Formats: sequence, structure tokens, C-alpha cells
Amino acid sequence: MTELDRLGEALAPLRKQLLNHRLYGRLHSLDAMHVFMQHHVFAVWDFMSLLKSLQRELTCLDVPWRPSPSRIGCRLINEITLGEESDDDGHGAFASHFDIYVSAMEQAGADTSTISSVLASLEVGASRDAALAAASAPIPVRDFVETTFSIIEAGGVCAVASAFTFGREDLLPDVFQEIVSTINSNSDGRLDRFEFYLQRHIELDGDQHSGMARKLVEELCGDDANRWQSARIAAVRSLQSRLHLWDAIADRIDSTVPEPFLVGLS
Repeated sequence: MTELDRLGEALAPLRKQLLNHRLYGRLHSLDAMHVFMQHHVFAVWDFMSLLKSLQRELTCLDVPWRPSPSRIGCRLINEITLGEESDDDGHGAFASHFDIYVSAMEQAGADTSTISSVLASLEVGASRDAALAAASAPIPVRDFVETTFSIIEAGGVCAVASAFTFGREDLLPDVFQEIVSTINSNSDGRLDRFEFYLQRHIELDGDQHSGMARKLVEELCGDDANRWQSARIAAVRSLQSRLHLWDAIADRIDSTVPEPFLVGLS
């Protein structure tokens, strides 16, 4: 068994909890999907920060340019970045997966003001914490983002690559797609854009990028036991953080969105 296999085996119980989370049973209406998207968009956003952190570490972004010490790492992260940051947007142009997600929120009628406020504050130089506080981002969202950035800021490229790979890898089960499809059919296509996002997520993140990211972790950690330990700790922290976020979203839906039968829906 390889070290990568051992890491996957160690993460299996947490992955199982996520894939079978009670949250999916709460996604019974477009209003419930609004709550999900308004929280989950921050996971899409800070995923891009993990990606750019890896690109900064594994490629040269300085002038004068210097060759990367990791040719395989450079290739893998640049290829992943191409898809994540400038994918086909479905309308004959290009967009990041984050931008596609925000456009899906807008079509669905979900509130984008919190994430927009955070980005606007960052644009004028506010710190991450100040931007999140000024936008009144939910505490569970702030906790989730803080976990991600604490891994980034600790400076270990193996930990960041592991969080990037295992903290986001294939964590939306097939039942989630079925739920979205059903709600979309019942809401006159308000989730068409979100279904497109999920399709691209599966085609790139789930298929192509997942394999490349796993190869990247293996390349970076090599035969160094300390690096593999760092990768394991970061992956576990990321999955636990996602579990806490999922718990919070489910609780928020329970407390704010009525069950369909209470409002006369079938």
C-alpha cells in the first residue's frame, strides 16, 4: 500500500460522514438551496485561494522569471489553474468556477451581497478578518475560512496541497445532483446555472483535476514521513471543518426554512 493509499484510508471515515450528512435531507426547496449556496460559496472562494497559494509556491510569478524547481508540480498546478480560473462558462466565453457559482446564485435568487461585500472590502485593502466581519458573514463561514487560511499561512506546501486535494475532492454525493435536478424542475429552471456548475465540477474537479491533485501530493511528499504527516493533519482538519460547516448549514435550514408541507407545497 502506498502512502497515498494510506492517507485515503485514514480519511475514509470522515469522507463517509460528509457523503451521508443529514444536510442533504434538508435540501427540500429553492429556499433551502439559497441557504446552502450562501454558505457554500465561501468554500468555492477559499478553494481558489488554496489553488493560488500552490501556484505561487510551485511556479515563478516574479519578474525576472526563474525556472521552477518542481517541473511536475509546475505543470500540474498550471493545468489545474487553467480550468479552475478560466473554464468554459457555457455562454461562449470563459470564467472561473467561482464566477460561474456566483452567476448560479444570481439566477437562483440567492443573496450574493455577503460574498460581494467581502470581495469589495478585500479590493480596497481590508484584511480578511475585517472583510468578513464587515460583511456580517456567518460565524460558521468565518470558522471554515479561518481553517483554510491557517493552513495556507502555515507555509507548508504539502499541507496546502493536501487540503486542496482531500478537503474538496468529490464531496458532493450523487444524491445532491438528484436533489438539485428535482428542485430545478419544480422552480422553472432557476437552478439551470447551478446544474451547469455541478456538471463542470464533476467533469474537471471530480475526474481530471482530482487525479492530478493526488499526483501532486505524492510528488511533493515523496518519501518524507514528516511531509506525509503534515499532509494527513491538513486533510483531516479540512474535512472536519467541512463537517462543521455542513452541520451549520443544516441547522440554519432547520431554523429558517419551513418544510414544504407547511407552506402548501408538494
